[in-house]
Amino acid sequence: MKMTIGQYIRKLRNERGLTLTQLGAMIGLDSGALSKIENGKKELDQKCLPKLAETFALNLNELKDEFISERIAYEIFKNSCSDLVLKLAEEKIKYLKSSKIRQEEIKF
Repeated sequence: MKMTIGQYIRKLRNERGLTLTQLGAMIGLDSGALSKIENGKKELDQKCLPKLAETFALNLNELKDEFISERIAYEIFKNSCSDLVLKLAEEKIKYLKSSKIRQEEIKF
């Protein structure tokens, strides 16, 4: 996806002809918060993803991937990291999977 999650939500909402208030009610947000998310002034709460996926008939796992990748991209950009950070992260993921660390053990 070559847009932010907020821009994507706006696109989907407009395609369906929904107002901020209508969509907000469907996913459990007030229209002001939803407007800020669409405009990039507020982060979307990950807890909203299942309702968004249901509302727009999206694949939840793909939506989660987009959501998490955006968060990672913002962190890399905000901290002026090099592209090497992605390679290092891939290595850490392989390590975590191979060492069979359970997700509930990770305290971040």
